[in-house]
Amino acid sequence: MKFLLAAVNAKYIHSNLGIYSLKACADARMAGGPVEIELAEYTINHQPEQVLQDIYRRRPEAVGFSCYIWNISFVRELIADLALVLPKTEIWLGGPEVSFECETLLHSLPAVRGVMKGEGEETFCRLAAAYGEAERLGAPLQAERGIPGPSDADLAAIPNLAFRRRHGGIFQTPAGPPSDMGSFPFSYKQLGLENLEHRIIYYESSRGCPFSCSYCLSSVDKALRFRPISLVKRELDWFLERKVPQVKFVDRTFNCKKSHALAIWRHILEHDNGVTNFHFEIAADLLDEEEMELLEKMRPGLVQLEIGVQSTNPETLREIHRRTDIGEIRRITARINSWHNIHQHLDLIAGLPWEGIESFRTSFNEVYGMEPEQLQLGFLKVLKGSHMAEMAESYGLVYSRRPPYEVLSTRWLCYEELLELKGVEEMVEIHYNSRQFVHTLGLLQEEFSTPYDMFLHMARFYREQGCAGLNHSRVARYEILWKMIGSLTVDCGRREIYRDALVFDLYLRENAKSRPEFARDQNPFKERMREFYRAEAEKPRYLPGYQGCDGRQLQRMTHLEGMGDGTFVLFDYRDRDPLDYNARTWRLDLDGAVKR
Repeated sequence: MKFLLAAVNAKYIHSNLGIYSLKACADARMAGGPVEIELAEYTINHQPEQVLQDIYRRRPEAVGFSCYIWNISFVRELIADLALVLPKTEIWLGGPEVSFECETLLHSLPAVRGVMKGEGEETFCRLAAAYGEAERLGAPLQAERGIPGPSDADLAAIPNLAFRRRHGGIFQTPAGPPSDMGSFPFSYKQLGLENLEHRIIYYESSRGCPFSCSYCLSSVDKALRFRPISLVKRELDWFLERKVPQVKFVDRTFNCKKSHALAIWRHILEHDNGVTNFHFEIAADLLDEEEMELLEKMRPGLVQLEIGVQSTNPETLREIHRRTDIGEIRRITARINSWHNIHQHLDLIAGLPWEGIESFRTSFNEVYGMEPEQLQLGFLKVLKGSHMAEMAESYGLVYSRRPPYEVLSTRWLCYEELLELKGVEEMVEIHYNSRQFVHTLGLLQEEFSTPYDMFLHMARFYREQGCAGLNHSRVARYEILWKMIGSLTVDCGRREIYRDALVFDLYLRENAKSRPEFARDQNPFKERMREFYRAEAEKPRYLPGYQGCDGRQLQRMTHLEGMGDGTFVLFDYRDRDPLDYNARTWRLDLDGAVKR
């Protein structure tokens, strides 16, 4: 019989470690058995009808869906139709979105046979084995429908299940012991997964979390376990040999055990292939001198760090049970920034207890001042099973009943203020996290009292111009920002500085084929540019990596921009910064000498 494990990912570039691990464990334990376990990966951008057709053509006797807040609505819609076209197929659910309130869930989804709660490897192995044994014996799952499968008694012996009995009622089995992290096979190798060069690869070296953050489900699992470091090293080598672009560790606090983190960081430093990037979610204030010295040695782009600050309000941090030293985070992130070799991603959460709009503005400005490469302004998700959900009433916490259960208001933050934060979030994503306006934002910040005020002004301008929430071309984004700058009270000289900064930012990332309307006319400089490229082709001074190219070819592959102060900026796209991927630039005076 065929048991299909289906994942509905957020994006194509994502991979689903959950279903890989379930299949790898079951295959290793039941090699040659009567159950064929098959994988299928889709995305929420697929049409449900396409997914339905694909599953139907596979004709599984049982199908399991991996459920998260971002895909549960899609899965619910799919299940309703799947039960109609494959009425003899048993449907199982698993994942964090369905591991709590199982009885309520099963009552709302009559087509679903059961739920695998919590960790899935052992549970799924035993569930698949039960289906295999029923297949071997030819026992009827439901005699009247002639579906082969396990009996209620077989299912009742499997830990971490909630299932619908054949003749009515829902039965929940006790929780099993925490899994041994060393007992799992390496999914990617076990399953022969290749062609990973266009996917983000997720990897797990530990489970559980030592902290008790009230908004996070990881705090529920206190059984902190680590995969043996000897296995981790061999598995990382497998990724390195294949030059996978990115390996994203899903460990909740990667550096909670120093010896474990040091061993892994030391290994990837010593075996760096020059290509693979490793992403870690860490507690910055736990880093000590030995770890910092090791991180400083990393190749630019080898490592990126995600640091959850969440708030800088001491009352808020205490209330959500988050032990964080904001001063230490500020010191550590500043030191890492000084090396210019590690991408830092800092997180804030809006809607936490004791955090009103003024407090959040302060948190935002303090974290913005830490100068991360990415500042993620997220909104509280009230997750089933979390302590935050238990405390919702006392916090006056109003949140959407639709996934992802996002905050709408609290005792300290009204919906109108939350909408203000939504506007700021959009502007941060467009203008800061894109890293496409770095120099312009540095200038623009001088026009406002705080960084928050700058992004708030942008959000209001976008809304007034009818631009908010729309997809704009990259050049259009520059033109909108230029128009906003024009609405500010700045003198003509400073306006020209802004013009140059915007054009500089535009060409820094790519050799744009179209130019914004405000860009300077380059016709007066054309002859001077041709002379520069002819000279550079004959005797390279700034572009040594283009041997054999004539002046016209050089001009097509690079960009030379005449600026308002009479200088030129040369953009070399073959020589990029490995951390931010920006082109190398030279500022030249009219005689070709380096000015900056």
